[in-house]
Amino acid sequence: MEVELSTVDEIIDRHGLNDKALIPTLLGIQETYHYLPPQALTRVAERMSIPAIRVHQVAEFYKALSLEARGEHIVTVCLGTACHVQGGGRLIDHVARVLHVEPGNTTEDKKFTLEGVNCLGCCNLAPVMTVDGKYYGNMVASKVEKVLDQYRDEEVAVHE
Repeated sequence: MEVELSTVDEIIDRHGLNDKALIPTLLGIQETYHYLPPQALTRVAERMSIPAIRVHQVAEFYKALSLEARGEHIVTVCLGTACHVQGGGRLIDHVARVLHVEPGNTTEDKKFTLEGVNCLGCCNLAPVMTVDGKYYGNMVASKVEKVLDQYRDEEVAVHE
């Protein structure tokens, strides 16, 4: 995906040029490109008059931000204590098999990125999986494909 600096400029302008706007600006860029392209980080540093190293440090520090290309949909599986006890490890292994990708990686078609996280904060729903921030609780292997198919078919439904 090519980075359009005019798009990056629009995102910067939407959030403002002060230091407090840096994280919302980076989140906006990531929402557009599914990661933070180097050209976009350079543009942010220039436009916001923030040293490039500082912009890069912020991008590296926050887990919600990614310097590597990610999939169109982000799948997270909770591996915290409650989810672990309820089968979170087996769940992420199953999701990895279904998507044909190891945790921390993106599918070849760039449709999904699979990540394990330490806690999603909803232990009563263990084990939990999210797709693009939407929570799916009490997950078992038999539910995984049905949930993921909604996101696979999303593109088909839009183009019909």
